[in-house]
Amino acid sequence: MLIHPQINPVALQLGPVAIHWYGLTYLAAFALFMFLGNRRLRHEPYVAMKGTAAWTRRDVEDILFMGVMGVVLGGRIGYCLFYKPLYYLAHPLEIFAVWAGGMSFHGGMLGVFVALIWYSRSRGKPWLQVTDFVAPCVPTGLAAGRVGNFINGELWGRLCDPDLPWGMVFRGAGDLPRHPSQVYQFLGEGLLLFVLLWLYARKERKQGQVSAFFLIGYGLFRFAAEFFREPDAHLGILSLGMSMGQWLCLPMIAGGIGLWLWAGRRPAR
Repeated sequence: MLIHPQINPVALQLGPVAIHWYGLTYLAAFALFMFLGNRRLRHEPYVAMKGTAAWTRRDVEDILFMGVMGVVLGGRIGYCLFYKPLYYLAHPLEIFAVWAGGMSFHGGMLGVFVALIWYSRSRGKPWLQVTDFVAPCVPTGLAAGRVGNFINGELWGRLCDPDLPWGMVFRGAGDLPRHPSQVYQFLGEGLLLFVLLWLYARKERKQGQVSAFFLIGYGLFRFAAEFFREPDAHLGILSLGMSMGQWLCLPMIAGGIGLWLWAGRRPAR
């Protein structure tokens, strides 16, 4: 079995300013979005919109700015509502203590949806056209986030067979080997989902189907990863033997399937 290397979460110290690895993974995620977004401009229908102007680099920059706001605000509010609603109801001022940790992917996703609605209305673009543009650029950012989780030695996996070659001991979780679930999520909902989604989105699809593919793909990969990831200590396993993460994935998968079928029946634009 392996031992987690216990990497210092501070990548660089400049006097009183500490630059954390986790912050650097966020910067990497944003840089990857810019790179992939500019590559996405070469795909149909964004390269030459019929009857409208083609998308430009400025669109990518504006979406990134609004998306960052959506991720931070939605991720924090979602964590407070989904995981510790009673605690934050009793301590409302701590909602703003983002430095204390606590972010939810599902909340961040909802925050991004709201930000993209704002963007689409302000630019006069169909919302699903915007989400179809963004969806293939998201998984690499998720992969970067999981690298940050691994460096911090957090969100570790459940106990595993001691004979598992890649079983890992995380110092904060005791002396028994666990699944390195951060690595599983990096490979699944990060790299593999990116490859599948990028290949799917390279050809023009019915409006909404690329977004639906993301919802289904992420929901399935995350649902599977939760079987290996240690549930939140204050929640544990919920009804039907599923974790909170799995329960939050079910409406994603169902919504993605419904959106894909609905989009497929619409006439081509």
